[in-house]
Amino acid sequence: MSTIETIILALIQGLTEFLPISSSAHLILPSQLLGWVDQGLAFDVAVHVGTLLAVMIYFRQEVSSMFVAWGNSIVKKQHNQDSKLAWWIIFATIPAGLFGLLGKDFIEDNLRSAAVIALTTIVFGLLLGFVDKTSKQNKTIDSLGFKGAMYIGLAQAVALIPGTSRSGITMTMGLMLGLSRDAAARFSFLLSIPAIAMAGSYLTLKLILEANGVDWEAIALGASIAFISAYACIHYFLILLDKVGMMPFVIYRLVLGAFLIWFIV
Repeated sequence: MSTIETIILALIQGLTEFLPISSSAHLILPSQLLGWVDQGLAFDVAVHVGTLLAVMIYFRQEVSSMFVAWGNSIVKKQHNQDSKLAWWIIFATIPAGLFGLLGKDFIEDNLRSAAVIALTTIVFGLLLGFVDKTSKQNKTIDSLGFKGAMYIGLAQAVALIPGTSRSGITMTMGLMLGLSRDAAARFSFLLSIPAIAMAGSYLTLKLILEANGVDWEAIALGASIAFISAYACIHYFLILLDKVGMMPFVIYRLVLGAFLIWFIV
């Protein structure tokens, strides 16, 4: 890949990983419109590492508190809200892991078309807009409960369908359960940590097994840009969310989906 391709693709991954607008819908555009070749496994690993570091560092206090509390819940049988949240995230990650393991080949073979991505971009965008306008949005993460966390975990599994948007569908489910916009976004971001880690680990294993040469300069550049853009995205998204709501992202998804349909037709 050229330097400009590396920069653009890393920016796309860093921004769309956490915005409710679907990374897969955006990552097909450079290849389809510009004829760019696939970025390769090594680059995929790099941008996953960059986005994972971004969300872990941004939420470092929450992650640290949950990790310590989770350990105490096992060793000392002491439970508090942080340990509960840690367990909710662990169990809520299981559906996506199982669905990914069992359905990976089917998804790769049947659901990665531009038509599917255009449809899911529009449908789940409309759902996000409807829920944002009609839900109560008066609950905090602490009031989510195990059952609510599992509902969001199941929604995350649906995001394996390209174009759905992992962050978009988990925030949608959080809003449906009555979480405030900020709480829904924060839980979605925390839930992304094991999800991104699993995806990155799988890609790393594939990379090791392939044993091809690696362009370390492109890897370092891609990881750095993905980290910076993802960190900035999380920070400003949380600041703007209560002010602008989800509607700008809904409109963007509808426009993007319509453009994809126009392009493939």
